[in-house]
Amino acid sequence: MPLPASPIRLYRYALSGHAHRVELFLSLLRLPFEKVDVDLKGGAHKSPEFLSKNAFGQVPVIEDGDVTLADSNAILVYLATRYDPSGRWLPRDPVAAAHVQRWLSVAAGQLVAGPAAARAASVFGRKLDVEQAKGIAAQLFAVIDQHLASQRFLAGDEPTLADIALYTYTAHAPEGGVSLDPYGNLRAWLARVEALPGFVPMKKALS
Repeated sequence: MPLPASPIRLYRYALSGHAHRVELFLSLLRLPFEKVDVDLKGGAHKSPEFLSKNAFGQVPVIEDGDVTLADSNAILVYLATRYDPSGRWLPRDPVAAAHVQRWLSVAAGQLVAGPAAARAASVFGRKLDVEQAKGIAAQLFAVIDQHLASQRFLAGDEPTLADIALYTYTAHAPEGGVSLDPYGNLRAWLARVEALPGFVPMKKALS
């Protein structure tokens, strides 16, 4: 597996699920990286210096040599394409790649609108319709639970970027008041992700 010329720099916030999915993938790939904590409470993500890295003022951002990238899913695709020549995490086969992309879209859609939003209201005090977010989460998790009844991972029987993109906000959904108890297949999938060599958890939000 190719390695970067110098450690990849990851700008992150410890309680950001988007940042964690990048940290998790870097660890699974065993790539050298250094974490740079961004003080979101202090507004560091809106500073001119940070906005020059990501005009949307959001974490995560990575710097890999002369490459600067924002958006967690885009970063996952970049890392898989550049540092996983085997194509394990982002298959080269058109149909298999499309199955992964489908779940990346879910990660940017229902996952954000559902469990991530409910958690944001609870952990960060975001003003939003919590019951609507919980309803979206329940619908999403029911679909995932049924989907996982016939396969070990989201896009097949081997882990891919699909699992990395959906893991964190699913695992931490209880922090937003969304129970995982009804979803046995989903909980078994979380355990399989957590058993991957190189897995690192995200810090739990303080209650």
